[in-house]
Amino acid sequence: MTYLRRAFKYLLQVTLIFVVIIGALMLTGFVSRDVSVAFQHGWTSIGYIAAMFAVISLAYPYFGYGKRTVHAQGDPAEYWPRIDAAMASRGYVKAAETENGGRKYHLDSAFMRATRLWEDSITVEPVLGGFQAEGLVRDLARIVSSIDHKINTYGN
Repeated sequence: MTYLRRAFKYLLQVTLIFVVIIGALMLTGFVSRDVSVAFQHGWTSIGYIAAMFAVISLAYPYFGYGKRTVHAQGDPAEYWPRIDAAMASRGYVKAAETENGGRKYHLDSAFMRATRLWEDSITVEPVLGGFQAEGLVRDLARIVSSIDHKINTYGN
C-alpha cells in the first residue's frame, strides 16, 4: 500500500509541475491557449502525456527508495546519541521509535517536508554488524556518510 501511495503522490507532483509550466507558457503567450494548436495531436497528446506520467510514477517508488548499511561494532544502544546528532546535522528530527529497536526520523523543516510530499522519513534499524537506513535514495548517501563519520573513527 505504501508503494501505491508513493506512486500516486509522485503522479500528482509531476502532473502539477506540468500543468504549472504549460499554464505559464499559455498565459504569457509563448504557446497557444488552444490545446489542439499547442500540442500536435491536441487532447490525444494530453492522454499520452498522462499515460507516460503514470508509468514513470509507478516506477519511481521502486528506484527512488532504498536501504543502505552503516557498519558498527558493539552495542547499538551506545551509538544512538551519535546517530541522533548525525541526523540533526542533516536537518532530521526523531519522529518515533520502531518495534525493532530502531528510530524513525523526518525532516525538521515543514517546507522541505512538503516539497517531498511528506515522504521524507528515514528509518534507522540495528542489524547484525551495524545499522540499516531506509528512505529516499537521494538522501541516503549523505545520511549514511554522516552517520558513519559520527560512529566510526577509522584510526583517527
